[in-house]
Amino acid sequence: MSPDARRRQFIDLGVQMAREQPLDTVTIEAVADAAGVSKGLLFHYFESKADFHLAVVREQAQEMIDRTAPREDLTDPIEMLQASVTAYVDYVTDIGQGFIGVIRGSGNSIAGIRDVAESTRQVMSERILTHAPALGIERTPAIELAVAGWIAYVEEMLVRWLADPVVDRETLIAMFVGALPALAGMTAMVASA
Repeated sequence: MSPDARRRQFIDLGVQMAREQPLDTVTIEAVADAAGVSKGLLFHYFESKADFHLAVVREQAQEMIDRTAPREDLTDPIEMLQASVTAYVDYVTDIGQGFIGVIRGSGNSIAGIRDVAESTRQVMSERILTHAPALGIERTPAIELAVAGWIAYVEEMLVRWLADPVVDRETLIAMFVGALPALAGMTAMVASA
């Protein structure tokens, strides 16, 4: 196996394991066993367990960003939001525990993981702010703050929903899609008063 293919194999195994258990419990030994190699080989590709976990979180975050990219074939901003939010909820459903690893990364003691979580939020925030004018909402510091708050709301709701899905998927998506324009509109109105 080429070095790139071997590294890819390890990351893919880590991502798969993190779907079923918290990332911090995914061990180098378990990944090595699943790959049929010695744990020493993993240390050839990753400096430490923390370095390996960071690679896994980066992979998860990039997949989330890719899967939730706004659909440019949609011109209506609400339809675009609906499609992205639906893709986000479906991604979260697919990766389960892995989502908590990415989202809760900001509370992780590994600085790189916190950085990945924050940069992922920044990408998501920028996407929303780029399309806000189509909703008649001007980008201001208050709107940027409101969008950051909406992202935190979505993340917290998803973490709780994974643990206890008290509403169905469609209701959850409708709650998210309805909350963003309402929050942005109220923020714009209050900030301009």
